[in-house]
Amino acid sequence: MPEQRFLQLRNALKPEEFNSVIFLKQKAEKIKTSDPQLSARILVRVNNLEKQQRMKVEKRSMGPVVKLSSEPVALLKRLQALTPAKVFSVFLARMQTLKQSSFMWFVVLPSLLFAIYQIFIATERFESQAQIIVQQPDAMATMDAGMAFLTGMGVPTGGSDSELIKAYVYSNDMVTYLNQELDLRGHYSQNFIDYFSGIHKSDTREELLAYYQERVKVIINEKSGIITIYSQGFDSEFAQQLTNKIVKRAEWFINSIGHQLANAQLGFIQGEHENIEQRFAAAQTNLLNFQQQYNLLDPMAEGIAMQQITYTLEGQIAVKQTELKTIQAIMSAKAPQVKALKNELNALKSQLKSERSKLAQSGQEELAVSELLAKFTDFKIKMELALQAYTSSQISLEKSRIEAYRQMKYLIVVEQATLSEENKYPGVFYNISLFLLLLSMIFGIARIIFATIQELK
Repeated sequence: MPEQRFLQLRNALKPEEFNSVIFLKQKAEKIKTSDPQLSARILVRVNNLEKQQRMKVEKRSMGPVVKLSSEPVALLKRLQALTPAKVFSVFLARMQTLKQSSFMWFVVLPSLLFAIYQIFIATERFESQAQIIVQQPDAMATMDAGMAFLTGMGVPTGGSDSELIKAYVYSNDMVTYLNQELDLRGHYSQNFIDYFSGIHKSDTREELLAYYQERVKVIINEKSGIITIYSQGFDSEFAQQLTNKIVKRAEWFINSIGHQLANAQLGFIQGEHENIEQRFAAAQTNLLNFQQQYNLLDPMAEGIAMQQITYTLEGQIAVKQTELKTIQAIMSAKAPQVKALKNELNALKSQLKSERSKLAQSGQEELAVSELLAKFTDFKIKMELALQAYTSSQISLEKSRIEAYRQMKYLIVVEQATLSEENKYPGVFYNISLFLLLLSMIFGIARIIFATIQELK
Protein backbone atom coordinates (compact mmCIF):
# COMPACT_ATOMS: atom_id res chain seq x y z
CA MET A 1 0.00 0.00 0.00
CA PRO A 2 1.29 3.56 -0.72
CA GLU A 3 0.64 4.63 2.87
CA GLN A 4 2.88 1.90 4.26
CA ARG A 5 5.63 2.74 1.77
CA PHE A 6 5.31 6.38 2.71
CA LEU A 7 5.68 5.49 6.40
CA GLN A 8 8.79 3.45 5.61
CA LEU A 9 10.23 6.39 3.65
CA ARG A 10 9.39 8.75 6.52
CA ASN A 11 11.25 6.55 9.03
CA ALA A 12 14.22 6.26 6.69
CA LEU A 13 14.64 10.02 6.17
CA LYS A 14 16.13 12.50 8.58
CA PRO A 15 13.80 15.13 10.08
CA GLU A 16 15.42 17.92 8.08
CA GLU A 17 15.07 15.91 4.87
CA PHE A 18 11.44 15.05 5.57
CA ASN A 19 10.67 18.74 6.21
CA SER A 20 12.57 19.99 3.12
CA VAL A 21 10.38 20.92 0.16
CA ILE A 22 13.26 20.80 -2.35
CA PHE A 23 14.45 17.40 -1.19
CA LEU A 24 10.97 15.89 -1.29
CA LYS A 25 10.28 17.27 -4.77
CA GLN A 26 13.50 15.73 -6.06
CA LYS A 27 12.62 12.44 -4.39
CA ALA A 28 9.15 12.44 -5.93
CA GLU A 29 10.58 13.18 -9.38
CA LYS A 30 13.04 10.29 -9.12
CA ILE A 31 10.40 7.66 -8.26
CA LYS A 32 7.66 9.09 -10.46
CA THR A 33 8.14 6.35 -13.05
CA SER A 34 8.86 3.40 -10.75
CA ASP A 35 6.29 4.15 -8.05
CA PRO A 36 3.74 6.81 -9.13
CA GLN A 37 1.50 6.26 -6.09
CA LEU A 38 4.31 6.96 -3.61
CA SER A 39 5.37 9.94 -5.72
CA ALA A 40 1.85 11.38 -5.50
CA ARG A 41 1.82 10.84 -1.74
CA ILE A 42 5.16 12.68 -1.37
CA LEU A 43 3.75 15.60 -3.37
CA VAL A 44 0.85 15.80 -0.89
CA ARG A 45 3.44 16.23 1.87
CA VAL A 46 5.17 18.91 -0.23
CA ASN A 47 1.90 20.82 -0.60
CA ASN A 48 1.34 20.70 3.15
CA LEU A 49 4.85 21.99 3.85
CA GLU A 50 4.44 24.83 1.35
CA LYS A 51 1.14 25.75 2.97
CA GLN A 52 2.82 25.86 6.40
CA GLN A 53 5.62 28.03 5.07
CA ARG A 54 3.14 30.47 3.53
CA MET A 55 1.28 30.68 6.83
CA LYS A 56 4.53 31.41 8.68
CA VAL A 57 5.46 34.15 6.23
CA GLU A 58 2.02 35.72 6.61
CA LYS A 59 2.26 35.61 10.40
CA ARG A 60 5.68 37.22 10.37
CA SER A 61 4.54 39.96 8.01
CA MET A 62 1.65 40.86 10.38
CA GLY A 63 3.78 42.66 13.01
CA PRO A 64 2.82 45.60 15.22
CA VAL A 65 2.04 48.71 13.22
CA VAL A 66 4.37 51.51 14.22
CA LYS A 67 2.62 54.82 14.23
CA LEU A 68 4.97 57.38 12.72
CA SER A 69 5.34 60.63 14.49
CA SER A 70 4.02 63.76 12.91
CA GLU A 71 7.45 65.32 13.47
CA PRO A 72 9.91 62.90 11.88
CA VAL A 73 12.80 65.41 12.02
CA ALA A 74 12.47 65.95 15.74
CA LEU A 75 12.15 62.22 16.32
CA LEU A 76 15.30 61.61 14.29
CA LYS A 77 17.20 64.16 16.34
CA ARG A 78 16.10 62.56 19.61
CA LEU A 79 17.18 59.13 18.35
CA GLN A 80 20.56 60.50 17.34
CA ALA A 81 20.94 62.07 20.75
CA LEU A 82 20.54 58.72 22.46
CA THR A 83 23.85 57.21 23.50
CA PRO A 84 24.34 53.46 24.15
CA ALA A 85 24.41 54.15 27.89
CA LYS A 86 21.07 55.97 27.75
CA VAL A 87 19.56 53.17 25.66
CA PHE A 88 20.73 50.59 28.17
CA SER A 89 19.36 52.59 31.08
CA VAL A 90 15.99 52.90 29.35
CA PHE A 91 15.99 49.15 28.72
CA LEU A 92 16.72 48.41 32.39
CA ALA A 93 13.91 50.72 33.44
CA ARG A 94 11.49 48.92 31.11
CA MET A 95 12.60 45.57 32.48
CA GLN A 96 12.03 46.72 36.05
CA THR A 97 8.51 47.81 35.03
CA LEU A 98 7.85 44.41 33.49
CA LYS A 99 9.13 42.65 36.60
CA GLN A 100 6.67 44.59 38.70
CA SER A 101 3.76 43.71 36.35
CA SER A 102 2.29 40.40 37.53
CA PHE A 103 -0.26 40.41 34.69
CA MET A 104 2.59 40.41 32.19
CA TRP A 105 4.30 37.41 33.80
CA PHE A 106 1.26 35.30 34.61
CA VAL A 107 -1.00 36.06 31.64
CA VAL A 108 0.70 37.78 28.70
CA LEU A 109 3.95 35.84 28.64
CA PRO A 110 2.34 32.34 28.97
CA SER A 111 -0.21 33.29 26.32
CA LEU A 112 2.60 34.43 24.03
CA LEU A 113 4.46 31.15 24.50
CA PHE A 114 1.28 29.18 23.89
CA ALA A 115 0.59 31.21 20.73
CA ILE A 116 4.10 30.47 19.44
CA TYR A 117 3.52 26.76 20.05
CA GLN A 118 0.14 26.76 18.35
CA ILE A 119 1.31 28.69 15.28
CA PHE A 120 4.79 27.32 14.64
CA ILE A 121 5.26 24.06 16.58
CA ALA A 122 1.95 22.18 16.90
CA THR A 123 1.61 19.43 14.28
CA GLU A 124 -1.40 19.74 12.01
CA ARG A 125 -4.10 17.07 12.18
CA PHE A 126 -6.61 16.07 9.53
CA GLU A 127 -10.13 14.78 10.19
CA SER A 128 -12.31 12.34 8.27
CA GLN A 129 -15.97 11.63 8.96
CA ALA A 130 -18.50 8.95 8.02
CA GLN A 131 -22.20 8.50 8.75
CA ILE A 132 -23.85 5.13 9.41
CA ILE A 133 -27.21 3.84 10.62
CA VAL A 134 -28.41 0.47 11.97
CA GLN A 135 -31.53 -1.01 10.34
CA GLN A 136 -33.54 -4.20 10.87
CA PRO A 137 -35.50 -6.11 8.18
CA ASP A 138 -39.23 -5.45 7.89
CA ALA A 139 -40.50 -8.93 8.83
CA MET A 140 -44.15 -7.76 8.91
CA ALA A 141 -44.15 -7.51 5.13
CA THR A 142 -43.20 -11.18 4.66
CA MET A 143 -45.82 -12.97 6.79
CA ASP A 144 -49.49 -13.05 7.47
CA ALA A 145 -51.11 -11.16 10.31
CA GLY A 146 -51.71 -14.30 12.41
CA MET A 147 -48.10 -15.35 12.41
CA ALA A 148 -47.00 -11.78 13.08
CA PHE A 149 -49.26 -11.68 16.14
CA LEU A 150 -47.98 -15.09 17.26
CA THR A 151 -44.34 -14.09 17.07
CA GLY A 152 -44.84 -10.67 18.61
CA MET A 153 -43.84 -8.75 15.51
CA GLY A 154 -44.36 -5.04 15.71
CA VAL A 155 -43.67 -4.91 19.47
CA PRO A 156 -40.75 -2.53 20.09
CA THR A 157 -37.72 -4.11 21.70
CA GLY A 158 -35.47 -2.52 24.29
CA GLY A 159 -31.85 -1.49 23.99
CA SER A 160 -30.05 0.95 21.76
CA ASP A 161 -27.91 -0.36 18.92
CA SER A 162 -26.44 3.11 18.40
CA GLU A 163 -25.18 3.29 21.97
CA LEU A 164 -23.81 -0.24 21.59
CA ILE A 165 -21.82 0.76 18.51
CA LYS A 166 -20.57 3.90 20.26
CA ALA A 167 -19.33 1.87 23.22
CA TYR A 168 -17.58 -0.61 20.91
CA VAL A 169 -15.86 2.16 18.90
CA TYR A 170 -14.37 3.51 22.15
CA SER A 171 -13.47 0.04 23.45
CA ASN A 172 -10.06 -1.54 23.90
CA ASP A 173 -11.01 -4.29 21.42
CA MET A 174 -11.37 -1.68 18.68
CA VAL A 175 -7.97 -0.18 19.53
CA THR A 176 -6.35 -3.62 19.39
CA TYR A 177 -7.92 -4.32 16.00
CA LEU A 178 -6.91 -0.94 14.56
CA ASN A 179 -3.38 -1.29 15.90
CA GLN A 180 -3.06 -4.63 14.09
CA GLU A 181 -4.55 -3.35 10.85
CA LEU A 182 -3.14 0.21 10.61
CA ASP A 183 -0.30 0.35 13.16
CA LEU A 184 -2.12 2.96 15.23
CA ARG A 185 0.73 3.35 17.71
CA GLY A 186 3.27 3.85 14.92
CA HIS A 187 1.24 6.58 13.24
CA TYR A 188 0.60 8.55 16.41
CA SER A 189 4.25 8.34 17.55
CA GLN A 190 6.09 9.45 14.41
CA ASN A 191 9.27 11.51 14.72
CA PHE A 192 7.96 14.70 13.10
CA ILE A 193 5.07 15.02 15.60
CA ASP A 194 5.66 17.53 18.40
CA TYR A 195 5.88 16.38 21.99
CA PHE A 196 2.39 17.42 23.06
CA SER A 197 0.44 16.35 19.94
CA GLY A 198 1.39 12.68 19.73
CA ILE A 199 2.24 9.75 21.96
CA HIS A 200 5.49 8.01 22.72
CA LYS A 201 6.49 4.53 21.68
CA SER A 202 7.02 3.60 25.32
CA ASP A 203 3.46 4.53 26.35
CA THR A 204 1.27 1.77 27.78
CA ARG A 205 -1.86 0.34 26.19
CA GLU A 206 -3.99 2.34 28.60
CA GLU A 207 -2.33 5.57 27.46
CA LEU A 208 -2.81 4.58 23.82
CA LEU A 209 -6.50 3.90 24.51
CA ALA A 210 -6.95 7.29 26.20
CA TYR A 211 -5.18 9.05 23.32
CA TYR A 212 -7.29 7.19 20.75
CA GLN A 213 -10.50 8.18 22.55
CA GLU A 214 -9.41 11.82 22.30
CA ARG A 215 -8.78 11.54 18.55
CA VAL A 216 -12.01 9.68 17.69
CA LYS A 217 -15.46 11.10 18.28
CA VAL A 218 -18.87 9.41 17.90
CA ILE A 219 -22.05 11.52 17.79
CA ILE A 220 -25.57 10.01 17.70
CA ASN A 221 -28.56 11.86 16.29
CA GLU A 222 -31.39 10.87 18.61
CA LYS A 223 -34.14 11.74 16.11
CA SER A 224 -32.83 10.06 12.96
CA GLY A 225 -30.60 7.44 14.60
CA ILE A 226 -27.66 8.38 12.33
CA ILE A 227 -24.23 7.79 13.85
CA THR A 228 -21.44 10.17 12.79
CA ILE A 229 -17.85 9.02 13.33
CA TYR A 230 -14.97 11.53 13.31
CA SER A 231 -11.36 10.31 13.15
CA GLN A 232 -8.15 12.33 13.30
CA GLY A 233 -4.77 11.58 11.78
CA PHE A 234 -1.57 13.40 10.97
CA ASP A 235 -2.31 13.03 7.26
CA SER A 236 -5.62 12.96 5.43
CA GLU A 237 -5.16 9.50 3.89
CA PHE A 238 -4.59 7.83 7.24
CA ALA A 239 -7.62 9.61 8.74
CA GLN A 240 -9.77 8.27 5.90
CA GLN A 241 -8.40 4.73 6.30
CA LEU A 242 -8.96 4.89 10.04
CA THR A 243 -12.61 5.90 9.59
CA ASN A 244 -13.20 3.14 7.02
CA LYS A 245 -11.71 0.50 9.33
CA ILE A 246 -13.87 1.67 12.22
CA VAL A 247 -17.01 1.48 10.07
CA LYS A 248 -16.19 -2.01 8.79
CA ARG A 249 -15.38 -3.31 12.25
CA ALA A 250 -18.58 -1.82 13.67
CA GLU A 251 -20.53 -3.57 10.90
CA TRP A 252 -18.88 -6.89 11.78
CA PHE A 253 -19.65 -6.32 15.47
CA ILE A 254 -23.37 -5.59 15.04
CA ASN A 255 -23.79 -8.55 12.65
CA SER A 256 -21.96 -10.96 14.96
CA ILE A 257 -24.21 -10.03 17.88
CA GLY A 258 -27.34 -10.77 15.83
CA HIS A 259 -25.95 -14.10 14.63
CA GLN A 260 -24.93 -15.20 18.12
CA LEU A 261 -28.31 -14.44 19.64
CA ALA A 262 -30.21 -16.04 16.77
CA ASN A 263 -28.07 -19.19 16.69
CA ALA A 264 -28.26 -19.69 20.46
CA GLN A 265 -32.04 -19.38 20.56
CA LEU A 266 -32.61 -21.42 17.41
CA GLY A 267 -30.23 -24.17 18.52
CA PHE A 268 -32.06 -24.68 21.82
CA ILE A 269 -35.48 -24.83 20.13
CA GLN A 270 -34.21 -27.26 17.49
CA GLY A 271 -32.83 -29.58 20.17
CA GLU A 272 -36.17 -29.64 22.00
CA HIS A 273 -38.02 -30.18 18.73
CA GLU A 274 -35.87 -33.22 17.90
CA ASN A 275 -36.65 -34.78 21.30
CA ILE A 276 -40.39 -34.28 20.83
CA GLU A 277 -40.16 -35.63 17.29
CA GLN A 278 -38.51 -38.80 18.59
CA ARG A 279 -41.28 -39.25 21.19
CA PHE A 280 -43.92 -38.83 18.50
CA ALA A 281 -42.20 -41.36 16.25
CA ALA A 282 -41.97 -43.86 19.16
CA ALA A 283 -45.71 -43.46 19.91
CA GLN A 284 -46.56 -44.07 16.25
CA THR A 285 -44.35 -47.15 16.16
CA ASN A 286 -45.94 -48.64 19.30
CA LEU A 287 -49.44 -48.14 17.90
CA LEU A 288 -48.57 -49.74 14.55
CA ASN A 289 -46.86 -52.69 16.23
CA PHE A 290 -49.95 -53.29 18.36
CA GLN A 291 -52.23 -53.22 15.32
CA GLN A 292 -49.96 -55.59 13.38
CA GLN A 293 -49.61 -57.98 16.32
CA TYR A 294 -53.38 -58.52 16.64
CA ASN A 295 -54.19 -57.89 12.99
CA LEU A 296 -56.52 -55.04 13.88
CA LEU A 297 -57.34 -51.86 12.08
CA ASP A 298 -59.71 -50.38 14.64
CA PRO A 299 -60.64 -52.48 17.70
CA MET A 300 -63.50 -50.12 18.53
CA ALA A 301 -65.16 -50.66 15.16
CA GLU A 302 -64.61 -54.41 15.43
CA GLY A 303 -66.13 -54.45 18.94
CA ILE A 304 -69.20 -52.63 17.67
CA ALA A 305 -69.49 -55.13 14.83
CA MET A 306 -69.22 -58.10 17.21
CA GLN A 307 -71.83 -56.51 19.48
CA GLN A 308 -74.12 -56.12 16.47
CA ILE A 309 -73.66 -59.81 15.69
CA THR A 310 -74.63 -60.69 19.25
CA TYR A 311 -77.79 -58.59 19.05
CA THR A 312 -78.68 -60.22 15.71
CA LEU A 313 -78.24 -63.75 17.16
CA GLU A 314 -80.40 -62.87 20.16
CA GLY A 315 -83.12 -61.63 17.81
CA GLN A 316 -82.98 -64.80 15.71
CA ILE A 317 -83.12 -66.96 18.87
CA ALA A 318 -86.21 -65.09 20.01
CA VAL A 319 -87.87 -65.63 16.61
CA LYS A 320 -87.00 -69.35 16.57
CA GLN A 321 -88.27 -69.85 20.12
CA THR A 322 -91.58 -68.27 19.10
CA GLU A 323 -91.82 -70.54 16.04
CA LEU A 324 -90.97 -73.60 18.19
CA LYS A 325 -93.71 -72.84 20.70
CA THR A 326 -96.19 -72.34 17.90
CA ILE A 327 -95.30 -75.67 16.18
CA GLN A 328 -95.25 -77.58 19.49
CA ALA A 329 -98.81 -76.43 20.07
CA ILE A 330 -100.00 -78.29 16.96
CA MET A 331 -97.32 -81.01 16.53
CA SER A 332 -95.73 -83.67 18.67
CA ALA A 333 -92.22 -83.40 20.01
CA LYS A 334 -91.02 -86.08 17.58
CA ALA A 335 -92.19 -84.26 14.51
CA PRO A 336 -89.36 -83.47 12.04
CA GLN A 337 -90.22 -79.75 11.99
CA VAL A 338 -90.01 -79.56 15.78
CA LYS A 339 -86.64 -81.34 15.83
CA ALA A 340 -85.29 -79.09 13.06
CA LEU A 341 -86.32 -75.95 14.95
CA LYS A 342 -84.77 -77.26 18.14
CA ASN A 343 -81.49 -78.03 16.40
CA GLU A 344 -81.46 -74.60 14.74
CA LEU A 345 -82.24 -72.94 18.07
CA ASN A 346 -79.44 -74.83 19.81
CA ALA A 347 -76.99 -73.79 17.10
CA LEU A 348 -77.97 -70.13 17.48
CA LYS A 349 -77.57 -70.33 21.25
CA SER A 350 -74.15 -71.93 20.87
CA GLN A 351 -73.05 -69.23 18.45
CA LEU A 352 -74.36 -66.53 20.77
CA LYS A 353 -72.41 -68.01 23.66
CA SER A 354 -69.26 -68.04 21.53
CA GLU A 355 -69.66 -64.42 20.48
CA ARG A 356 -70.27 -63.31 24.06
CA SER A 357 -67.16 -65.11 25.22
CA LYS A 358 -65.10 -63.18 22.68
CA LEU A 359 -66.34 -59.91 24.16
CA ALA A 360 -65.94 -60.75 27.84
CA GLN A 361 -63.32 -63.50 28.19
CA SER A 362 -59.74 -63.97 27.06
CA GLY A 363 -57.75 -67.06 26.50
CA GLN A 364 -54.08 -67.72 26.86
CA GLU A 365 -53.17 -66.52 23.38
CA GLU A 366 -55.93 -64.13 22.39
CA LEU A 367 -57.14 -61.10 24.27
CA ALA A 368 -60.72 -60.14 24.75
CA VAL A 369 -62.14 -57.35 22.64
CA SER A 370 -62.50 -55.15 25.74
CA GLU A 371 -58.83 -55.61 26.61
CA LEU A 372 -57.80 -54.94 23.02
CA LEU A 373 -59.92 -51.83 23.03
CA ALA A 374 -58.41 -50.61 26.34
CA LYS A 375 -54.83 -51.13 25.17
CA PHE A 376 -55.55 -49.61 21.78
CA THR A 377 -57.09 -46.55 23.45
CA ASP A 378 -53.99 -46.15 25.65
CA PHE A 379 -51.63 -46.25 22.66
CA LYS A 380 -53.86 -43.91 20.72
CA ILE A 381 -54.00 -41.33 23.54
CA LYS A 382 -50.22 -41.40 23.88
CA MET A 383 -49.86 -40.84 20.15
CA GLU A 384 -52.35 -37.94 20.20
CA LEU A 385 -50.50 -36.29 23.08
CA ALA A 386 -47.20 -36.73 21.25
CA LEU A 387 -48.84 -35.26 18.12
CA GLN A 388 -50.01 -32.21 20.04
CA ALA A 389 -46.54 -31.72 21.53
CA TYR A 390 -45.01 -32.11 18.08
CA THR A 391 -47.40 -29.53 16.62
CA SER A 392 -46.61 -27.03 19.40
CA SER A 393 -42.89 -27.66 18.95
CA GLN A 394 -43.17 -27.09 15.21
CA ILE A 395 -44.91 -23.75 15.81
CA SER A 396 -42.23 -22.76 18.33
CA LEU A 397 -39.52 -23.68 15.85
CA GLU A 398 -41.06 -21.56 13.12
CA LYS A 399 -41.50 -18.72 15.58
CA SER A 400 -37.84 -18.97 16.58
CA ARG A 401 -36.75 -18.89 12.95
CA ILE A 402 -38.78 -15.75 12.33
CA GLU A 403 -37.48 -14.24 15.57
CA ALA A 404 -33.91 -15.02 14.49
CA TYR A 405 -34.58 -13.26 11.19
CA ARG A 406 -35.99 -10.30 13.06
CA GLN A 407 -32.90 -10.06 15.24
CA MET A 408 -30.64 -9.74 12.22
CA LYS A 409 -29.38 -6.16 11.94
CA TYR A 410 -27.64 -4.37 9.11
CA LEU A 411 -25.28 -1.42 9.26
CA ILE A 412 -25.91 0.95 6.36
CA VAL A 413 -23.31 3.55 5.36
CA VAL A 414 -25.06 6.88 4.80
CA GLU A 415 -21.85 8.80 4.00
CA GLN A 416 -18.51 7.28 3.04
CA ALA A 417 -15.36 8.35 4.88
CA THR A 418 -14.27 11.76 3.62
CA LEU A 419 -10.78 12.76 2.47
CA SER A 420 -9.97 16.22 3.83
CA GLU A 421 -7.75 18.63 1.91
CA GLU A 422 -7.12 21.05 4.78
CA ASN A 423 -6.11 20.37 8.35
CA LYS A 424 -8.82 21.04 10.92
CA TYR A 425 -6.65 20.92 14.02
CA PRO A 426 -5.18 22.63 15.87
CA GLY A 427 -7.71 25.48 15.92
CA VAL A 428 -5.11 28.19 16.45
CA PHE A 429 -7.36 31.22 17.00
CA TYR A 430 -9.82 29.34 19.19
CA ASN A 431 -7.13 27.72 21.33
CA ILE A 432 -5.20 30.94 21.88
CA SER A 433 -8.33 32.91 22.71
CA LEU A 434 -9.57 30.27 25.14
CA PHE A 435 -6.13 30.01 26.79
CA LEU A 436 -5.89 33.78 27.22
CA LEU A 437 -9.44 33.95 28.59
CA LEU A 438 -8.85 31.21 31.14
CA LEU A 439 -5.57 32.73 32.34
CA SER A 440 -7.21 36.13 32.65
CA MET A 441 -10.07 34.67 34.69
CA ILE A 442 -7.68 32.79 36.97
CA PHE A 443 -5.51 35.88 37.38
CA GLY A 444 -8.53 38.06 38.17
CA ILE A 445 -9.83 35.58 40.77
CA ALA A 446 -6.37 35.35 42.34
CA ARG A 447 -6.10 39.16 42.55
CA ILE A 448 -9.51 39.38 44.19
CA ILE A 449 -8.59 36.72 46.76
CA PHE A 450 -5.23 38.41 47.45
CA ALA A 451 -6.82 41.84 47.85
CA THR A 452 -9.45 40.39 50.21
CA ILE A 453 -6.74 38.83 52.35
CA GLN A 454 -4.85 42.15 52.46
CA GLU A 455 -7.99 43.97 53.59
CA LEU A 456 -8.63 41.48 56.39
CA LYS A 457 -5.17 41.89 57.87
